[in-house]
Amino acid sequence: MPHFDKYIHLTDTHLVQDGNGLLYGLNPKQRLQQAVAHIQQHHADARAVFITGDLTHYGHEQAYVHLRECLSGLSMPVYPILGNHDSRNNFQQHFAHIARDEHGFVQYVLELEHQTAIFLDTNEPGVHWGVFCEKRALWLRAQLEQANKPVLLFMHHPFFPIGITSMDKISLLNTKPFETAIEGLQHKIAHFFFGHIHRPILGSFKGIPYSTLRGTNHQVALVLQDPSLRIVGKNEGPQYGVLMLSPEQVLIHLEDFLDQEPTYLLGG
Repeated sequence: MPHFDKYIHLTDTHLVQDGNGLLYGLNPKQRLQQAVAHIQQHHADARAVFITGDLTHYGHEQAYVHLRECLSGLSMPVYPILGNHDSRNNFQQHFAHIARDEHGFVQYVLELEHQTAIFLDTNEPGVHWGVFCEKRALWLRAQLEQANKPVLLFMHHPFFPIGITSMDKISLLNTKPFETAIEGLQHKIAHFFFGHIHRPILGSFKGIPYSTLRGTNHQVALVLQDPSLRIVGKNEGPQYGVLMLSPEQVLIHLEDFLDQEPTYLLGG
């Protein structure tokens, strides 16, 4: 059996200013605490946790205080990026140790044992769709050119349609800088991880495998091709991803960490 290095993928934690406050009838801080406790109980051997944005819902400074408090329960390092609901300034005040590029965007590289992880910033103040400007794209191009291991990309917004029209309207809208950045280097990208959609989705785009999963609080219902473009929520169970990485494989398991159904043995 091959040796795998284990990592955790969380997304869309959406913490609010009041630690006891509700969002869509749910307590996002409590949900994240439950996820952290579950990770520590079942996957304390994970090497790191990756969070693909929308760390908070309104970008309030106190929400990032709650986020740090929740994440302090993890025994492994955490590598977050920003989503459209985040505030870059407030994030940086409380996560100053997270690297930024020369222009102040929360973009950085993490060398794993067998892959290179590249974390991207699609946050643009005042809008909910993703923005990836030429400055960010030039930085990405340079990292891809330098990478000598398979690349794992982490970004909040997807750069392709996912068929839920209400969400496609707020994905990465101007994809040209991103597409220019990866042109001719797609073969280096082993997998693309994103958030934003609050649904378990997997597939490939122009040969690049991708996946996302449910957030830790509220979810988006599977309503395809809705001409009203209204985002329909649904309180399905939250998830986190267990990433098993080897030189030959990117393996992803989805963990419904609040599922209380009992286990049993299957047999003839």
